[in-house]
Amino acid sequence: MNLGTFSDYSLEKFRKDLISGVIVGVIAVPLGMAFAIASGVKPEYGIYTTIIAGIIVSIFGGSKFQIAGPTGAFIPILLGIVVSYGYENLLIAGFLAGILLLLMGIFKLGDLIKYIPRPVTIGFTTGIAVTIFSGQISNFLGLTGIKNQEHFVDKMKEIYLHLDTINIYSVIVGLIGLILILITTKYLKNVPGALVGLIGSSLIAAIFFPGKLATIGSTYGDIPNTLPSLQFPEITLDRIIMLIGPALVIAMLGGIESLLSAVVADEMTGTKHNSNRELIGQGIANIVTPLFGGIPATGAIARTATNVKNGAVSRVSGIIHGVVVLAVLLLLAPLASNIPLASMAPILMVVAWNMSEAHKFGQILKTKTSDSVILVTIFLLTVFVDLTTAVGVGIALSMIIFVKGMSDLHVVSKVLPDPTDKRQRVTPHILNEKHDCPQINICTIEGPLFFGSAQMFEKTLRGVINPEAKILILRLSKVPYIDTTGESNLSNVVKSIKKSGGTILISGILPQPKSILKKTGLYDEIGESNFYEHTGEAIDYGLNNINLNKCIGCKHYAFRECSQLSQVEK
Repeated sequence: MNLGTFSDYSLEKFRKDLISGVIVGVIAVPLGMAFAIASGVKPEYGIYTTIIAGIIVSIFGGSKFQIAGPTGAFIPILLGIVVSYGYENLLIAGFLAGILLLLMGIFKLGDLIKYIPRPVTIGFTTGIAVTIFSGQISNFLGLTGIKNQEHFVDKMKEIYLHLDTINIYSVIVGLIGLILILITTKYLKNVPGALVGLIGSSLIAAIFFPGKLATIGSTYGDIPNTLPSLQFPEITLDRIIMLIGPALVIAMLGGIESLLSAVVADEMTGTKHNSNRELIGQGIANIVTPLFGGIPATGAIARTATNVKNGAVSRVSGIIHGVVVLAVLLLLAPLASNIPLASMAPILMVVAWNMSEAHKFGQILKTKTSDSVILVTIFLLTVFVDLTTAVGVGIALSMIIFVKGMSDLHVVSKVLPDPTDKRQRVTPHILNEKHDCPQINICTIEGPLFFGSAQMFEKTLRGVINPEAKILILRLSKVPYIDTTGESNLSNVVKSIKKSGGTILISGILPQPKSILKKTGLYDEIGESNFYEHTGEAIDYGLNNINLNKCIGCKHYAFRECSQLSQVEK
């Protein structure tokens, strides 16, 4: 942590951080427990995560307003790991994810995560929301005998098979909690709705329905009022191989959500976070947290926004938030054990609805473009398969569609100077069989010359040029980028022209393409003297080096000089 940040720190600023930290800390307690339960682990593990990750990210992260802890986005992947591999392996997966996040930050990959397409993030976010909501139906209805299931269809089957065990008291308490959350959120915006719903519905249950509902204590055992001791999980090569896939998904998802949360804080405060430092902070947090039994953590958008709204001015607010949760654990753990599961369910249902981004989902769907296809595919894969597959397929689909789109934008057109234009600008529309220079080819290349367009570039170019012409002028002022594949195909053209005794001239080349040509040696092969800033200069060179004997009698008049060169009056 940069201590210079606190050089002008004052008592008034501490007061603001204290207020916001306490408020966010109080909100974080029920959310931490709820996210842990939904992930298939004991509620206290969510509290441990909130404390440890919250403090570490506040100290080492890239945003001074970031609040970290367990989040809804992780629920499907964590539940899947718990169901398939068990709690201990979840700790190892979180530990590995922390290492991956740390490496991503060290190697400055923070900016790259920002480029994950919007349909991908909204697709899996909405899918996660459906998964979270569906996972709370059983607690809301008070169903008994329910087994944790990883997949949506299996969850629905399990709920259907146990509908005869509905607990009317759970339904009543759940509805009360939901109504209190919605009313508080709408009319008392400065009051945490989740906390009001939790306390209000829990009190109703305790007063009117004692012993009638499943509670945290009756289901998971009493919550201990101490932090667990430091324990290193047994990490083997086999476990690493088994868990590296889930760990990568946790790291990717954690990186995306933490940076999105930091961006939200930036927009609200007018500040600028450090993406790579944020990943490092998240990495350290996720390495340390599993050592104390905690589950994976990331930046929490809603809690971060609450932190800002309540006046936070520095990292101290996040540290205070962690200390407040610790105090609650030490002092009020026995009371938390009496909270009904039906009181926790509406909290997660509201979280699911808020993170679903239904309006954005609808907006993209209405476009009826490739983005819509990606969106629906990712959503369905998240809900009906798993998040790992969804993220992988989403990124792959986006890359394919992007490459196809960029390839379609790549244009190769043969051009000539327009005699009606005072500046003699080149254009393709005046070209025809009777108006085309037999000795000079001029071609405009538009769009990036990369692996997705390189082959089509070479094929199209060879198709439009006159193979008998000995001079080829390539206008590259509209080519912003060339990769090594594009350079290779350009090199094929250069070698072909040279082999036939011709000359290739290049005009208007931009810095990046020029740099790659220099690095590969193609620049020297073409010859520095054959590069021109303007097309007109290249045309002048070409006209001075053509076979003048072939100009005699030519009636194409491709250039203004042609009348004189042909020695024929128009």
